[in-house]
Amino acid sequence: MSNEKIRDLLAKLHGEIDTTEIDEETRSLIQKLDSDIHSLLNSTVGEADSNSAIDRAKLLETKFATSHPAAEHFIRGIVDALARMGV
Repeated sequence: MSNEKIRDLLAKLHGEIDTTEIDEETRSLIQKLDSDIHSLLNSTVGEADSNSAIDRAKLLETKFATSHPAAEHFIRGIVDALARMGV
């Protein structure tokens, strides 16, 4: 999956959360994930940082599983795409 597809999934995630009420902690996690992923796509982070991004994405996926299924779908797509890229 290309970097463009991951960016597209991020944009869809942001669109989804902009129309949904979420707590500030979750919103902060999403912002950090966005930053982490952009750094990964620009190859400016190391392995430890990439693991952190994956862990953060999985945490968000779990948080969204019941309350925000559309957002959870986008997060799962991001995790899968990053895994396919070898991150």
